[in-house]
Amino acid sequence: MRATTKLRTIFASGRIAVAPGAYDGLTARLVQQAGFPAVYASGGAFARSTGVPDLGLISVTEIVDRLASMVDVVDVPVIADADTGYGNALNAQAAARAFERSGVAAFHLEDQTFPKKCGHYNDKGIVPKGEMVQKLKAVRDALSDPDFVVIARTDALAVEGFDATIDRASAYIAAGADMVFVEAPTSEVQIAEIAKRLPGLKLINMFAGGKTPLLPVRRLEEFGYHCVIIPSDIQRAAIKAAQRVLAAIAGGGSSASMAGEMVSFDEREVLIGTAAYLDRGRRYHS
Repeated sequence: MRATTKLRTIFASGRIAVAPGAYDGLTARLVQQAGFPAVYASGGAFARSTGVPDLGLISVTEIVDRLASMVDVVDVPVIADADTGYGNALNAQAAARAFERSGVAAFHLEDQTFPKKCGHYNDKGIVPKGEMVQKLKAVRDALSDPDFVVIARTDALAVEGFDATIDRASAYIAAGADMVFVEAPTSEVQIAEIAKRLPGLKLINMFAGGKTPLLPVRRLEEFGYHCVIIPSDIQRAAIKAAQRVLAAIAGGGSSASMAGEMVSFDEREVLIGTAAYLDRGRRYHS
């Protein structure tokens, strides 16, 4: 089964899918091995992994290369972040084709002005509704796989208010989006009302420290959401762990005091499948 078909099957199951955010092949493997049905490839985490903020500073080529490396090492569908499509409708079409070639099963496209900001930053700007509608139509025309899931994200809540946001999201669904993603609701009432007023598939972003209150997954499922992404928690945890190991090395010359909080050498090799690669290599020895 194609990854796109698999993702649609997951969304049609009636159970909400939780997709933690990964940013490279290793973290994508960790998400799959933890038993999650999908991986979210976080654009913000991609950017921060290169040492820069989430301000549209990473090229499409870099993003697509990273996506392909993640898709190559997991069997679950990967949901990607396509930002604003990196320009106008033609740029979005080119990006859509590149993302599809990378093997991802879905991406979300947002209505921020280019270059975008993290959805939980202040002072965001959004394009006119009609411009985003045409960009979504252009993206749908560019894709060859009918099962590819196009997710329309709107950042209008912080700019135009709730009713305008619902109007935009409805227009995006009519333009061909398979799923809608209203970014940064600020209350449980808003979260519930979004699900109630918008038809079809719905995605929500949940992470500690953002503008959106954290709700239990079961509650979100009851409201009518189909997918929860948790973009950067893995990366934030990894940063903290790296800082602690580095402090131990700086203080004592080694990481010995942190041994109980690190995977062993052998555990790491199992995680990345070293034995299977070596076995496959032996089959081709002359």
